[in-house]
Amino acid sequence: MEENTYSQKLLAELLGTAMLVFIGVGSVPATLIVNGKAPFTFADLGMISLAFATVVIAMIYAIGHISGCQINPAITLALATTGKMPWRDVPGYMAAQVLGAFLGALAIIGVLGHQAVTVGLGIASYGPQVSAGQAFFAEAVGTAILAFVVFGAIDRRSAGGFAGLAIGLAVFAVIMVVGPATSSAINPARVVGPMLVGQVFDGTVHWSQLPVYLIADIVGAVAAGVLYVALNARRRTATATATDATAEPVAAA
Repeated sequence: MEENTYSQKLLAELLGTAMLVFIGVGSVPATLIVNGKAPFTFADLGMISLAFATVVIAMIYAIGHISGCQINPAITLALATTGKMPWRDVPGYMAAQVLGAFLGALAIIGVLGHQAVTVGLGIASYGPQVSAGQAFFAEAVGTAILAFVVFGAIDRRSAGGFAGLAIGLAVFAVIMVVGPATSSAINPARVVGPMLVGQVFDGTVHWSQLPVYLIADIVGAVAAGVLYVALNARRRTATATATDATAEPVAAA
């Protein structure tokens, strides 16, 4: 079976993450610019969630067959931790994802102008009313849900052809709940890229919050991946035991 080269996979991850940030994160300043002085509503959050979900679905079907469309360092680390991708590929994937997020954030400014920076550029942050512990918990739970769905959707026994839809809908659902607490980053590259661009263009960046996002997202994704593998390991063990039990009388005879 033919396989794409490593460089092609990295380029796909870069483009996929750039699209994710441009469309998903870009929908935040776009909404705020269009709203003007109108209050931000739950309906607005729904449209932003839909933008993220739509671009994730589109990218999975566009580049999933090239690189796996991970477009998320936390997912990449979870896959490597559970043996579903080689560790030697991880640094390149993560670098491509962060660079893609940076370029995607630049593209937002290219399209919406400096006003996008003025309204926040969609940079992930949690407000003073949200403690660091609450933010950590929210991000870890949100990323865990996403990762668990990813592992289930890519399982060879899952319904074929629906991985993109399942993962996209998971993104939509998580953002609707976690968004009000932390902007629902659930992706370290989505956090770092816009922060770097915001810093370059004199935007407001809460760098002190970055460790919370990075650690929570990684912990959530890896924990969910390990849990999914553990669930399947239990099932394989049970199947093997049942098979042994069936075969035992034959061996005894």
